[in-house]
Amino acid sequence: MAKIKIQYACQHCGALHRKWSGQCSDCKEWNCLEEVIPQTTPSPAQASRFAGYAGDQGRIQPLHEISLQASPRNPTRMSELDRVLGGGLVTGSVILLGGDPGIGKSTILLQTLANLQNFKSLYVTGEESLQQVSLRAHRLELKLDTLKLLTETCVERILALAVVEKPEVMVIDSIQTLFTEQLNSAPGSVGQIRESAAQLVRFAKQTGTSLFIAGHVTKEGTLAGPRVLEHMVDTVLYFEGDPGGRYRILRAVKNRFGAVNEIGVFAMTDKGLKGVSNPSAIFLSGHDEPVAGSVIMVTREGTRPILVEVQALVDESHGSNPRRVTLGLEQNRMAMLLAVLHRHGGISMFDQDVFANVVGGVKVTETASDLPLLLAALSSFRNKPLPSNLVVFGEIGLAGEIRPVPNGEERLKEASKHGFKKAIVPKANMPQSPVKGLEILTAQRIEDALHYL
Repeated sequence: MAKIKIQYACQHCGALHRKWSGQCSDCKEWNCLEEVIPQTTPSPAQASRFAGYAGDQGRIQPLHEISLQASPRNPTRMSELDRVLGGGLVTGSVILLGGDPGIGKSTILLQTLANLQNFKSLYVTGEESLQQVSLRAHRLELKLDTLKLLTETCVERILALAVVEKPEVMVIDSIQTLFTEQLNSAPGSVGQIRESAAQLVRFAKQTGTSLFIAGHVTKEGTLAGPRVLEHMVDTVLYFEGDPGGRYRILRAVKNRFGAVNEIGVFAMTDKGLKGVSNPSAIFLSGHDEPVAGSVIMVTREGTRPILVEVQALVDESHGSNPRRVTLGLEQNRMAMLLAVLHRHGGISMFDQDVFANVVGGVKVTETASDLPLLLAALSSFRNKPLPSNLVVFGEIGLAGEIRPVPNGEERLKEASKHGFKKAIVPKANMPQSPVKGLEILTAQRIEDALHYL
């Protein structure tokens, strides 16, 4: 075989170098050169490597001749996972699953393959032995009669065996342990991850195999490896939550076959991960009596409205710079809302420490949390509890106006379903028909919301 030429590409400017050096000679950045394989025209043998599986994907077709029939979906029999994926597995899709160590990535992948008994499946592990995987399957009491296991880290040998085995669903656990023989760098490096993922994605698309790839995350919570890894796959899922806690949240940050930011809620049990059909119940504290600094809001994750509890604690500051701390909310937005409250509500907290939290570890990024956060802070500041049957949502502008939020009627129906009796919402979110059992109070400006309290 002809020796493969190796080049080194700068990760900042893209310049190519024939040998590695500590500094890029073009942009003068340090420690930015990574191994790459020069792009060459594939040989006839390489072009026909998966010809038996490619079908119509290997020939040029006019646009008007392409069938518009939707891709068939294969349900995984895990309702929360199917919700996040958009309805089930799509043939030839590549799904990247990231999360902290011990969060449950391997567990949910093994459970998914156990539920797909009618499909030929292959579980490739580079981190565990076959005995360890088998012990986990027996502990979870899974039926894995049709599942086949493989311990291998060389991506070329994995694909060679997969061509013979012809699996319909395949799991790679994890991408950081794989390496390609075309590069000399260690497994887990940027070049190895990028090239290994490229070969796996090419195999999945040409053979129609549904592929799951488990990935490690950095201490910042993002997927380890090059950013291009997320662009190469069809779906990117993140496991969120405390590994020592009971509940896990599976969030889709990219999905070519479904809604983005859709979440699935799971509970970790001794028999594996179980879907939570009513997640609003676990995000509400359920106080015996009303407490100051707590309010319920209706947020929306993907296509699902969820009730969460927003808590605030306002205390006298003993330093020169009052603290503004948020968990699950945007810190800069809270500082802006406190300024709006001072300017248009006449209530100042410039000498107070303000802490805000969303119960259950949920991250609320939408602007519908503006009004709940402000009312929770005001409740704690005045030490006056809000009614326990009150639900609030709405966006606040810099001029003191309360703006509408999307899908207001669906949020109100979700609140009514859980027994709430009153709601303070933007005036533009007033539904055309009344919601049964719910008294709706509309507010156009922040003064209106304060008047109701």
